[in-house]
Amino acid sequence: MLYDTLADRTAVITGAASGMGAATARLLAAQGVRVALLARRAERLEELAAKITADGGRALAVAADVTSQASVDAAADLVHREFGRVDLVVNAAGVMLPNPLDAGRADEWQRMLDTNVAGALRVIRAFTADLVAAAAEGRTADLVNISSIGAHITFPNYAVYGATKAALTYLSASLRTELGPRDVRVTNIEPGLTDSELAGHVDNAELSGQLDGMFEALGGLSSDEIADLIAYTTSRARHINLRQLVVLPTRQA
Repeated sequence: MLYDTLADRTAVITGAASGMGAATARLLAAQGVRVALLARRAERLEELAAKITADGGRALAVAADVTSQASVDAAADLVHREFGRVDLVVNAAGVMLPNPLDAGRADEWQRMLDTNVAGALRVIRAFTADLVAAAAEGRTADLVNISSIGAHITFPNYAVYGATKAALTYLSASLRTELGPRDVRVTNIEPGLTDSELAGHVDNAELSGQLDGMFEALGGLSSDEIADLIAYTTSRARHINLRQLVVLPTRQA
């Protein structure tokens, strides 16, 4: 589909080095959006930015770690210098590290909390003023948070991951009460099984095998399909907020 209404907007996309973040950056740039690519892996970002530029788009690679406030602040400064005010933010950075709770993997708990919850908050803090100002000027302004079906459906050994995503879903709903009256749209997207690098983070061989089995049995969504949903959502007329989107493979109940 073509999303002509997205042209000339400016987006910040976290987790842009791979998966849903990278796919979203490619699609938005193809629609005329200036895209600031945020992630830790600078080399990946530079490659993606070069590809987008070669295809006629505008992209800015910004190496940043959402678990660091100083890193996010520095990234925001660079984005503002190069692209000016932002009117679209996509929080796609995330990690999924399942393990039984009694394994006591506090290192994994902290990493998921720092990335999936506090990381999203740091990015929101950095760009909320931009979104509010854009909306006040009569422009469309969007905050898109990528949560997970795990926010609602419990899976054994995914308790902490699901809790972080439930927090993000709740945060999105609460922010809507603060930002909606100022014409900033907040969309929370909850994908089911999706082919991305998240599965590659799993360090438990049994759980990794279970994931592989689920993909074989149920099929999975692609990162490009999630990107298409984001483009559709953010290209609607500015008075329409698709607030909560759950997207699953058809075979995933």
